[in-house]
Amino acid sequence: MQYIVTFFWSFLLVSMLNYVVSSVLAVPFDFQLGAIVSVVFAVLVFIIAAIIPNESTPETTKEA
Repeated sequence: MQYIVTFFWSFLLVSMLNYVVSSVLAVPFDFQLGAIVSVVFAVLVFIIAAIIPNESTPETTKEA
């Protein structure tokens, strides 16, 4: 389920960014490019999530 949600939000946010930037730069909106970039972005998010460890850091003990 987390993969589907990540792909959905990636697609939504990158498509929105693509639309806004193309409007500001006065270039034609390319839906296909936005879809490809959103898939690449989602894969990068998955890779970063796999690299970052899930372990918590050891707590330091304070001695009085």
